[in-house]
Amino acid sequence: MSLAIVNETTVTTFVEDRKAFENCVEECFEMLDVDGDRVLSRSELREGFCKIMSLGHGSREEEKIDPLFNTIFNRFDEDRNGSIDPQEFRCLIRELMFAMGRGFAYEGCGA
Repeated sequence: MSLAIVNETTVTTFVEDRKAFENCVEECFEMLDVDGDRVLSRSELREGFCKIMSLGHGSREEEKIDPLFNTIFNRFDEDRNGSIDPQEFRCLIRELMFAMGRGFAYEGCGA
């Protein structure tokens, strides 16, 4: 039995391992790209993230997560075409991974 430790160092090491990171990002992108057009629409990204994060569906939940998707598209849809292409997705995942790593660094026993 092995135990994986996930902390800021392991996240950074993973992201900086270009081959492993690229393979993971490509695999995730392909899973989210339901129609296979090599871009993620808002609905594809929303559906994928809702599954990953166990977010519910319904008007109330959608109202809560709409600002998140607006922020994602404002920040990462660099060409402003209304979809996220593989390069934009790579940047999104990279930033999310580093943010999670920084979050691990600050978790502790509380003050």
